[in-house]
Amino acid sequence: MPEELGTVISTEETPTTCEFVFLVKNRRVRKGQFVQAQADDGLLLGMVTEITRANRYFERAESVAEYERASPISEHFPTADWEFTVAQVRIFGTFKGKILVRNTFPPAPGLRVVEADLPLLKEFLKFHDDGLEIGKLENHDLPAKLDMDGLFQKHLAILAMSGSGKSYLMCVLLEELLSRKPEQGRLAAVIIDNHGEYAGFKQSEFGQQTRVFEGKKMRISLRKVSPQMLAEWMPQMSGVQLRELAKILKEMQKAANEKHEAFGLSDLSLRIEASEMKDNIKGPLLAWISELRGLGLLGKADFPKADEAVSPGRLAVFDLSDIDSLRKKQIIVSYFGKKFFRMRKKGAIPPFVLIVEEAHNFAREKAMAEAAISKHIIETIAREGRKFGASLCLISQRPVQLSTTALSQCNTNIILRVTNPYDIKHIGESCEGIDSAMLNSITTLRVGEALIVGEAVGCPVFVKVRAKRSRATTKGASLSSLARQFEEQSAKKKNDVEAFL
Repeated sequence: MPEELGTVISTEETPTTCEFVFLVKNRRVRKGQFVQAQADDGLLLGMVTEITRANRYFERAESVAEYERASPISEHFPTADWEFTVAQVRIFGTFKGKILVRNTFPPAPGLRVVEADLPLLKEFLKFHDDGLEIGKLENHDLPAKLDMDGLFQKHLAILAMSGSGKSYLMCVLLEELLSRKPEQGRLAAVIIDNHGEYAGFKQSEFGQQTRVFEGKKMRISLRKVSPQMLAEWMPQMSGVQLRELAKILKEMQKAANEKHEAFGLSDLSLRIEASEMKDNIKGPLLAWISELRGLGLLGKADFPKADEAVSPGRLAVFDLSDIDSLRKKQIIVSYFGKKFFRMRKKGAIPPFVLIVEEAHNFAREKAMAEAAISKHIIETIAREGRKFGASLCLISQRPVQLSTTALSQCNTNIILRVTNPYDIKHIGESCEGIDSAMLNSITTLRVGEALIVGEAVGCPVFVKVRAKRSRATTKGASLSSLARQFEEQSAKKKNDVEAFL
């Protein structure tokens, strides 16, 4: 039998069809806890939104101050007998069999309030036995196993301030994705790793399923680059310049395809120099191509190839921590994002999720054209990806700077601790189903606590993220350990030099 928690009482404002208040009889009641009560129309399900504690003897400050001058007020009066606690409950609805319908009649005062039945709660929250277990539901002994389709098909956003556990949570999700069996349906995962935080998967139990591609070794085949792509990478280019460049580029690509040969930017520069285009067109084109050559990114073949990066039940880490240029990073995301999406629409690669760390740097809401190279493909996948099995996961510590178009298409949000008032306001405006009380709770979340809102859950819920199993990387180590490691390495190098001399 569910444990009794209290009794519904009558106040000036409640009970209503939306909320009720109950007198707490059991000290196990906590904010965020799910409760139920058997009403006239069926079984009510609700959640404790606030708890208030009161005592008649401590209501008047002047009286308390007067008695406390001599001795504690509890020595004069039976204060413990007059203390009471009440809990406010938001009603989600009434169960008609196993179906939850909108509540249309208020519960009666005097009803017994009990803990929510776990199997019923599990069904209401859309938890699945074969779902992705990211942790445990707060205040209940219930694993939070999220349905993979509900979480990723309509895209996911993970929002939190720095140090709140965004990457840790993503590691947990990746572990769950990589642990799935073929009969459960497996996604390919590609992560844009700005700080090298996911390279540790290669040394974990998932090492056989993980490939790490270093940013400095990544290459884009010029033979597969369209003139439109070059125009996005060089937004200063005029229409006339683009037409002239497109003419030469297409001729070179056609010849290369016929001969099965590759060519690079140096070959393109030579063809432009030998062309008869006007100097005011030729000069800027050569300068921009020289600038692209300086990035060291465009070569004669793609690396990695699509089938190496996108494979069912496997993780591809694009480790961009060795690249300083944001423009180069954006070109990588733009090119490979378009390539994977185009191939997925043709069915040439399996369904995948593209995970973008520091997403506000790749799809900024307000940015100049040269700083928004990868924004278009991220917004395109956000709008159209769910139709083709191309999912998106955006991770950001500055949601207010993230593209509204992309963020609004993420039908599930996992929010960890956020304190910036502009970010909190933006989250409240962009996340459906989150009320002011939950919004205020975001600032008080501890590391490892998360609020899940949206398509993946039946209602907004607080979850304690489980411990991850994959190996931690040094780039996520504490400041003191990094300082100690540096000094130990420096001392070792000095001793080695002295011993050699």
